[in-house]
Amino acid sequence: MDDAQQVDSDLEAFYAYPEALQRPWVRVNFVSSLDGAVTVRGSSRGLSSPGDQRVLALIRDLSDVVLVGAGTAIIESYGGIKRKESRTERRRRLGLSDVPPIALVSNHCSLPPDSPLLTGSVVSPIVLTCAAAPADRRAALVDAGADLVIAGDDKVDLHEVLAALEARGLRRIGCEGGPTLFGDLVAEDLVDELCLTVSPLLTSGSAGRIATGTPAEQPRGMRLLSALHTDESLLLRYGRAAR
Repeated sequence: MDDAQQVDSDLEAFYAYPEALQRPWVRVNFVSSLDGAVTVRGSSRGLSSPGDQRVLALIRDLSDVVLVGAGTAIIESYGGIKRKESRTERRRRLGLSDVPPIALVSNHCSLPPDSPLLTGSVVSPIVLTCAAAPADRRAALVDAGADLVIAGDDKVDLHEVLAALEARGLRRIGCEGGPTLFGDLVAEDLVDELCLTVSPLLTSGSAGRIATGTPAEQPRGMRLLSALHTDESLLLRYGRAAR
């Protein structure tokens, strides 16, 4: 085993999900600047680094499903996750499907039917919406190949989202934001782990924070699980604190 393979093996063990999960388990992955910005010029790409991208790809490889909000998917031009040799080898070895589906949370079914997420996906994306979403938009996404799920009445209910994913055998949930979805997960106390890359940049400006929206009734305690550094970035993992 060469050095690169050893690093991959070590990282895989480092970021492994808990074994024998009995419920959906939500891992959130974000990058921010030193002064707390979640974007540079409207996108998170300017904050990322090769090490951050490596961990992002690894978390995708280890997840049953990738959860993302519609706004982030549109702004970041999400496409479907691609099949590649290293991903296929890892996932088959771990007993997972070759490619994880993307699960999109959208109150209004705002994803365009010609989005790369629909036109370029190896596996059909799961669109989790609510009964109040416009019927014509729902129908258009179904016609474009989405697996559409109603999870809530007036807005998406995240407890129903996790139940719908679990019903499909998808318990290892890797969430990639955005800030509104993360904030809602925090408010509902559904975050099991946060993987946060702190990028070595000072940006100032008006960029938002990694979690926004309705505040939790009280702050959620977390404990530091690990800290790695690469490319001058700090890669942190925090898990639920004992309650």
